[in-house]
Amino acid sequence: MQYDLLLVAAGLVLLFVGGEGLVRGSVAIAERMGISKLLIGLVIVGFGTSTPELLVSVNAALDGAPEIALGNVVGSNIANILLIVGVAALITPIVGWERTAVREALVATIVSLAAFALVQGAIITRIEGIAMLVVLAGYLYASYWLEKRNRAAKTYQHEVEEFEDIPLPRPWLAPVLVIGGIAALVFGADMLVEGAVNIARDFGVPDAVIGLSLVAIGTSLPELATAIVAAIRRHADVVLGNVIGSNIFNILAILGVTVVIQPIEVTERFRTIDTPVMLGASLLMLVLLFATQSIGRLWGVLMLVAYASYMVFLFSNGM
Repeated sequence: MQYDLLLVAAGLVLLFVGGEGLVRGSVAIAERMGISKLLIGLVIVGFGTSTPELLVSVNAALDGAPEIALGNVVGSNIANILLIVGVAALITPIVGWERTAVREALVATIVSLAAFALVQGAIITRIEGIAMLVVLAGYLYASYWLEKRNRAAKTYQHEVEEFEDIPLPRPWLAPVLVIGGIAALVFGADMLVEGAVNIARDFGVPDAVIGLSLVAIGTSLPELATAIVAAIRRHADVVLGNVIGSNIFNILAILGVTVVIQPIEVTERFRTIDTPVMLGASLLMLVLLFATQSIGRLWGVLMLVAYASYMVFLFSNGM
C-alpha cells in the first residue's frame, strides 16, 4: 500500500513538473521561431496543459482500465469548473471577462452535450474518436480566425503571458525543458495509473471512482496552478480561458486520441451520474458568464461545496 501511495504521489509531482516544463519550453521555442502569441495560446498552451490528461487516459486504456481513462476526462472537466473556478473566485472575484469567454463556454457546453450523447452507447469507437479530432481542428481554425478578426480580443495572448513570467535567458534551456517535461509526463502518467489502479483494487473502490477523483484532480494540477496565479494577478480572462479551453480539449483531443488508440467501453454510471454532472457544471458556467457581471466569493464557496458533495457521493455510493 505504501509503495502504491508513493507511486501516486511521485506520479502527481512528475505530471505537474512535466506539464509546466513542456508548456514553458514550447512557448519559448515558438516565440523564438516567430509564431504569433495567438497561435501559441490556442495550440501549444491548449495542448500542453492537457498533456497530463492525455498520457494518463491513453495509459489507462491500454492497461485495461477504461473507467479510469474516461473518468479522468469527465472528472477533470468537473474539477476544472467546480474546483478550479471555485478556488480562483474565492481568492478574488472573477470580473471583466471578454465576450469571447461566453462564446467559448457555449462551445464547451455543446461539446459536453456531445460527450453525453457518446456515452449513451456501449462503446466509444475509433470512428467517433476521429470525428472528435476533426471537430477539434475546425474549432481551432474558427477560434484563430475569429480572434484574429477581433483585435480587441486577447484571451489566448494573455494565456501565453502567464507562461512568460520566468524568463529563459539561455537558448538551450527551452529544448531541455521540453524534453525533460515529456519524460516526466510519460513516467508520471505510468506511475499514477499503476498506483491508482492498485489502490482502487486494494480498497475495493471502482476504477471509475479513482479516475473521477484522484486521477482527475491530479491531472488538473497544471490548470489549478495557472488559475491561482492568474486569480492573484486579477487576470479573469486567463482563469476562464484556461478552464474552458481545457474542458474543450479534454473531450475533443484527449478522449478523441484515446479512443482512436483504444476504444473505450462505457459503464452505466457514466450515462446516469458523472457525464450529467459534467454537463450540469458546463451549463452553470455558461449561465454565469452570460447572465452575471462577476463570479464572486459566494459563487466560489457554492462551487467548492458542490464539488465536495460530489466527492462524498462518489466514495459513499461507489458503483
